[in-house]
Amino acid sequence: MSSLSNISILVPGKLHPHAVKRISETFSIVPVERGDAKLVTPEMARTIRGVAAMTTIDAALIDALPELKIIGNFGVGYDAVDARHAAKRGVMVTNTPDVLTEEVADTAIGLLLNTLREFPRAETWLRDGSWANRGNYPFSRLTLRGRSVGILGMGRIGQAIARRLVGFGVPVSYHNRRRVEDVSYQWHPTLLGMASAVDTIVSVAPGGASTDKIVDRQVLEALGPNGVFVNIGRGSTVDEDALVEALDKRVIAAAGLDVFDSEPKVRPGILGAPNTSLLPHVGSASVATREAMADLVVDNLVSWFREGRPITPVPETAHVKS
Repeated sequence: MSSLSNISILVPGKLHPHAVKRISETFSIVPVERGDAKLVTPEMARTIRGVAAMTTIDAALIDALPELKIIGNFGVGYDAVDARHAAKRGVMVTNTPDVLTEEVADTAIGLLLNTLREFPRAETWLRDGSWANRGNYPFSRLTLRGRSVGILGMGRIGQAIARRLVGFGVPVSYHNRRRVEDVSYQWHPTLLGMASAVDTIVSVAPGGASTDKIVDRQVLEALGPNGVFVNIGRGSTVDEDALVEALDKRVIAAAGLDVFDSEPKVRPGILGAPNTSLLPHVGSASVATREAMADLVVDNLVSWFREGRPITPVPETAHVKS
């Protein structure tokens, strides 16, 4: 097989060290502080043919790299990459689906249970001596028993979450823009309609303009005072002002969040709410899964430059040819 060592790959900002190691061993790696067109030197403009990133890759950066052929995005969500502009430029964009599906689905179920049964608080009760000094931890107000769950985003991860919920004996429905083939769960054509029909929403929705703040005040009110909202998708999909108000006024009962609109910054109204369970965006954050994601980023680059085709193209660039 031909050598790829003469192909320059730009790595803006931080990237998983396993991906960096493999790119360094296979290609000519060009690290740069961040994904900023202003940092592109004339030499980069002449030589960069690929990008591997887990940061913003906007139209300006894409245009600053006239020889660019492929962008390998670390993560299944790729809203930080201007994939439509890349498609216009004939640049392939890939992401890392499938390898993180089961891990994220596991996290979603764990976060849902933590939110309902308050397991993190119960553990703190034990560790800080309260169990010995103050007695048993108070009964959790909420339970998974008797609940109905609506999934926002019935893609790979949504379906994996649904399979787990069915195993728990919980009825499942979902909202997508279109009905999903070969899925037997009840489809709701509107998010508001689904929120009115269930008492729990698990959001796996991707970011982007079409989903910006779709979980709004109306949706939260429709869930009702026994309602629970869990977000494992993107923080931008939620109107956080409305969520803070809903938690404070008990418009809904509780929320479990792994993602936030301005992460790593979290609004004080969310941090201070006693009826929340919060995680620092760890949905896929196991050593094994993150390494598999890193491998897929690099495997996409290798496949593109060796065989002329990607492994996991995003829909916007699926038509792009090498």
